[in-house]
Amino acid sequence: MKISALLVLIITGLSTFGQKKQVCFSFDDLPVVSYGITDQGYQKNLMNKLILSLKKNKIPAIGFVNEVKIFDDKSMSSFQIGLLKSWINNGLEIGNHTYSHSDYNKTTFNDYSRDILKGETATKKILKEKGKSIKYFRHPYLHVGNTKAKADSLSDFLVKHGYTVTPVTIDNDDYLFALAYKRAQDNKDHNLKLKIGHDYVRYMELKLQYFEKEANKLFGRNIKQILLVHASSLNSDYVDSLAIMFRKNNYEFISMDKALEDNAYKSEITKFGNWGITWLDKWAMSQGKKGDFFKDEPITSDYIKKLAVK
Repeated sequence: MKISALLVLIITGLSTFGQKKQVCFSFDDLPVVSYGITDQGYQKNLMNKLILSLKKNKIPAIGFVNEVKIFDDKSMSSFQIGLLKSWINNGLEIGNHTYSHSDYNKTTFNDYSRDILKGETATKKILKEKGKSIKYFRHPYLHVGNTKAKADSLSDFLVKHGYTVTPVTIDNDDYLFALAYKRAQDNKDHNLKLKIGHDYVRYMELKLQYFEKEANKLFGRNIKQILLVHASSLNSDYVDSLAIMFRKNNYEFISMDKALEDNAYKSEITKFGNWGITWLDKWAMSQGKKGDFFKDEPITSDYIKKLAVK
């Protein structure tokens, strides 16, 4: 009996050790984050490189659209529509990120809900052409409502309109790295671009490991993680490197549908405020976690912050 029990433990341990961890890649602010660069060649190259890397690495990503970027003088831009269609035509999913990237903490429910509906106009049309429908919503700034009443009102509205909220468990300052990267690009500083890219991937690995530990502390296991990044030039250049890093940490890539099958996403949130934080942090605060639970989160280097605010 003792030998049999030992064998079971060994086999179970080996199975667990070899089990892949899972992550969904989600990209905010589609079609692209160009930081004011309106050149169509630049934007098309950014989108094409991003799609190519995602396909090469078999990453079933989802992108969240701000439709304000699609309109020129109140009419739809065929070029921007083309960028979105190229994303969808390559088997990638899209969701609603509001029309104007509005902040729910600074907006009334009525104005915010109108912005959500306005933000699905072109997206619904494009998806319908492919026999698909829109079903996912991502809150700008991760602001779900700074009171329970406000959060509940939005949640009820989203359910009524057929939306599923897409949480984020791995949040980060990729947008600061992306802006610093763009500044180095503007200055034609190739060495600085390489340094930023290298430091970005290392920073993202530290963030991954931090939120993985947080999940383990909350649930006694790792969960199906959801990564938030943006559709920037930095990520179009470094998705390959991010994919290598995630695989090195024993992750495989899954869709949003698959990620949300994890029962962790049914966890209740009972604490509300002005913060834009990950769902892991929201769940932790709702469970009364404080202080030391949140210590040692990786920080963004000062040189990145200085470049980003110039």
